[in-house]
Amino acid sequence: MGARDFEGQALSGADGGHRHDADVLVIGGGPAGTWAAISAAAQGARVVLADKGFCGTSGATAPSGTGLWHVSPEGSARAEAKASRLAMGGHLAEHAWMDRVLAQTWDNVERLKDWGYPFPSDDEGQLRCTSLQGPEYMRLMRKRVKASGARILDHSPALELLVDAQGTVGGATGVNRQTGETWVVRAGAVVIATGGCAFLSKALGCNVLTGDGQLMAAEVGAAMSGMEFSNAYGLGPAFSSVTKSLFYNWATFYDRDGKAIEGAGSSRGRSVIAQNLQTQPVYACIDRADPQIRAWMRTAQPNFFVSFDRQGIDPFTQHFPVTLRLEGTVRGTGGLNLIDASCATSVAGLYAAGDAATRELICGGFTGGGSHNAAWALSSGFWAGAGAAAFGQDARTRAPRTLRRAGGVALATRGAEGYDSRAVVSAVQAEVFPYERNWFREGHVLAASLGRLDALWSRLRHSAPAATASEAVRAREAAAMLATARWMYRSALQRTETRGMHRRREHEALDPTQRHRLLSGGLDEVWVRAQPLTEAPTA
Repeated sequence: MGARDFEGQALSGADGGHRHDADVLVIGGGPAGTWAAISAAAQGARVVLADKGFCGTSGATAPSGTGLWHVSPEGSARAEAKASRLAMGGHLAEHAWMDRVLAQTWDNVERLKDWGYPFPSDDEGQLRCTSLQGPEYMRLMRKRVKASGARILDHSPALELLVDAQGTVGGATGVNRQTGETWVVRAGAVVIATGGCAFLSKALGCNVLTGDGQLMAAEVGAAMSGMEFSNAYGLGPAFSSVTKSLFYNWATFYDRDGKAIEGAGSSRGRSVIAQNLQTQPVYACIDRADPQIRAWMRTAQPNFFVSFDRQGIDPFTQHFPVTLRLEGTVRGTGGLNLIDASCATSVAGLYAAGDAATRELICGGFTGGGSHNAAWALSSGFWAGAGAAAFGQDARTRAPRTLRRAGGVALATRGAEGYDSRAVVSAVQAEVFPYERNWFREGHVLAASLGRLDALWSRLRHSAPAATASEAVRAREAAAMLATARWMYRSALQRTETRGMHRRREHEALDPTQRHRLLSGGLDEVWVRAQPLTEAPTA
């Protein structure tokens, strides 16, 4: 995989590939990454954006429609919008951050209007800005990134960060999936916008969301926050990857005999469905939607119906099997911990945005779903890009520095025996997919899973490095999923209460003394510690 150290522009011949210099490197090309690139370029920064897929078409947003937390500043609308989330999230969200996101989302929607995003109009001719259609949204964002002057590296997953002797981040290395060539970007600052981790559960758009950015960040000392709030499961047809669940508000759920399942359509319906799925199939029928609602559904989420139409199923009149797919930290709230209003992490030169960062700040311990996560992506991306630009442009004025590669598992390990990435992925999924382990959590079950996950990590740490760049991509994805599972379960084990989406069978009540955040980190030895809530983001 090449030499581990290099200085200035004098890269060793072993590094090969393509080399780029930038003030800001953005890793990830979804909403958060594209907003970060545009924001950084607007500050005059030289920007490179590296996307694991094709920027504008990969990730959870691109193939779907999503709600947007777009709330008018007039009257009491925003106060009511905040209040509706506080209790659901276990009172871990913070007013100052919610206020910032609501204001920035409003401003950025105005930018989208100016850029030509086709918001629909209501009957009175007013634009409806509470949702975004992924294909149109991300097509526009790619266009704006290119117009900003940023350089896009498509199909180019990052493998590891670069750091100097002081531990300041100075770029990253990766590989182009199509050519197999490696790339190196030396940058004054890096924004991690790689999304969350859905453990390759086949949820729509989540095939590239394996926690890579969090692994790279942890290798340079960054911490996570809220990783116990990561057991989000998306409801969807058993035969489809679409987990958009809004339409199930008009559904009735049935057992195999066609009898309605009591409580499955209530506020605690997911738990009821998960409980039933452990012993029998569960079916749904969107039979409570009238003709007008049905017509609206077809226009609001057309991809929801593709799999039904292909199989000749009418979801409004016929029963169809459903399942719950783990969406982990994509629909959950856990991610990289932020230390100030610029979305900086605790590691100098490293910023985080979107699902890669914690969303506890605005959601607490309850899922941000589409709307809050979408607002967070465009807001945090905007701030992280500006913060990274200021840091990166300042770094340009300093003397050239020696950088080293910071990657560990599959890159810098020294064992003799390789590991089977598919086997690692399967082993991790066996611990995090089952409802009885991750949805209905219990201390001794979590501890048993951690014992197996820790042993697996130890084996990976003593394995041989990947022989090729393409093998390294798969191996790093597997390692990232494993690391994510360990942060999740260690945090879940320490939170001995039920709060937000985190449920403990032996601790079913909310404990007022645990109204704090849980930070986590580390790789060989995972650590967890409590952190008090703050009143306002630090300037």
